[in-house]
Amino acid sequence: MSWEFRKLGPGENVAVEAQRDPFAAPKWAPPVWHMPEGLVLLVNLVRTAVRTVVFLVRNIVPVSIAGGLGWLGVRYGWAVPLVVMVLVAVGLAVWAALDRPSFVRYAARPARARWRLAMVYRRDWQPVLVTAGLTKVHKGREYLPSLVRVRCGPTSDRVLVKMLKGQAPDAWERVAVNLAHGFGATLVRVREGDRPGRLWLEFVRKDALAVPIPALPVPDAADVDLRALEIGRTEDGSPWRLRLLGTHVLIAGATGAGKGSVIWSTVRALLPLMLAGLVEVWAVDPKRMELSFGRPLFERYGRYSDDPKGGMVELLEAAAENMNARAEQFAGVTRSFTPTHEHPFRVVIVDELAFLTAYCPERDLRKRAESALAVLTSQGRSVGYCVIGAQQDARKEVNNLRNLFPDRIALRLDEDEQVDMVLGDGARDRGALADQISSVPEIGAGVGFVRLETVPDPVRVRAAYVSDDDIRDMVAFGLPVLNAGEAA
Repeated sequence: MSWEFRKLGPGENVAVEAQRDPFAAPKWAPPVWHMPEGLVLLVNLVRTAVRTVVFLVRNIVPVSIAGGLGWLGVRYGWAVPLVVMVLVAVGLAVWAALDRPSFVRYAARPARARWRLAMVYRRDWQPVLVTAGLTKVHKGREYLPSLVRVRCGPTSDRVLVKMLKGQAPDAWERVAVNLAHGFGATLVRVREGDRPGRLWLEFVRKDALAVPIPALPVPDAADVDLRALEIGRTEDGSPWRLRLLGTHVLIAGATGAGKGSVIWSTVRALLPLMLAGLVEVWAVDPKRMELSFGRPLFERYGRYSDDPKGGMVELLEAAAENMNARAEQFAGVTRSFTPTHEHPFRVVIVDELAFLTAYCPERDLRKRAESALAVLTSQGRSVGYCVIGAQQDARKEVNNLRNLFPDRIALRLDEDEQVDMVLGDGARDRGALADQISSVPEIGAGVGFVRLETVPDPVRVRAAYVSDDDIRDMVAFGLPVLNAGEAA
C-alpha cells in the first residue's frame, strides 16, 4: 500500500492512500511523522539550553552570588562563605542604620521586587490572565502577555507588561478588578508604558492615606515655590505639591469631602509670601463658614467678601479689571510672570462656585459673576492670577466654566458619572474611583484624585487637615508682623 500527501489548506497536510482508479473515493488517514531519536534528543537539549540561559540572564545577580559562595566553599572550605555572609549581613545592617533611605532604594526595594516577581506575579501570571480573558489561542497555541519588570514601593507594586500584538490598554482597564483579586491587591490601575505596546499595572497593596495628615509646618519664604506648594501626601508617600503659578485649580467634592483641607493647606503654604508682600489672596465666601476663620488675614493681605447682595461679584470684577490693567502694562514687555511687591501674585479663592454661577437668586449678579470668572480663568494665568474654585455639584449646567480650569481635584463624589465630569473622559477607567472614597471623615476627608493639564493619569492624594486652632495660629502669626511694621 502506498501513500501520498495532499495539501488541503495552508499548513494542512493529510495522508491519502494512493489509488490507480482516478474515480475511486479517497481513503483518508492521519499523517504519521517518524522523527529520528537523535533529532528528538537534539531538540530537547537545545530547548533546555535556551531555558537555562534565559534563567541565568533573568537571575544574574542571585546566580552569581550563589556561584561565588559555592566556589569559595569548594576551594577554601564551607566556613569561608559562612563568614562572608555574616560580614555582608553586618554591612547591610550598618548601611540601613546610617542611611536608611538609600538602603531602601538600592537594596530593600529591588530585593523585594525580585521576590514578588517570582513568588507572586510570575507564579500566578498565566492562570489569572487566562481567567481574565487577556490571552489568545490561535491554531492550538496560547499567546500570553509577558512580564518585563516589577518595581516595589512602600504601598504598591508597578508591573511593566508587554501586551500582545494588537492589544490595547482598554482591554486591561476592563478587567482591573479581576487582576486585583487574582494577585491579592486592593486596587489595580492601568498606566501608560514606557513605549508603545507596553503598559504599567499599579497594584495597590494597602491604603497609605487612611490616616489623617496633620497640618504641615509653615515653610520658610525661601522654600516656597508657587509651582510646587506642598499641601499633603500622595499615595506612594511622596509630598503632594500643588501648582498655582500658570494655572487654575478646580476642586469638586460632596459635603464633608474635605474641600476646606485643600484650600487651607494651600493658604498655609502661601503664608510666608503673603507676609512678604509677594502674594495676595482674594477670598470669596458665599457660605460664610469656611473662609471666615481667616477673614482678618485675607483683609490684611488681600481682600475678602461674603456679601451676597453684590459685594462678592464686585470683588471678582475688581480682580478682572486689575488683571486687564496688568496685562496692558506687561504687553510687549515680558511673557513670563515673576511676583514682585508692585505686582504680587494674586490667588482668587471662591469657596462655592455654584452659588455665583447657578444658585444666586439675582440673574444679573449670576451673569456678572460668570463673566468676571471667565475673564480671570481665560486670561489671568500669564499675568500672575490664579483662580481656585470649589464646588459640590459637578454638572455642566451648574458650572459651564470648568473646562477653563486646567488642573482639577476630585474629592469624594456621589456618583461614578461625576468623576469623568470633573476630571475628564476616561478618568475613572484609569483608576480615579472618587465615588468610592469613604464618607467617614477620619478615613476619607481630604482624599481625592488629581489630574493635571499635562498628565492624563490621575494621582491619588490626601490634603493635610488644618484645624480651627491651626487657622487661628496662622492669623496670630500673620497679624503681629504687620502691626510691628506699622509701629516702626
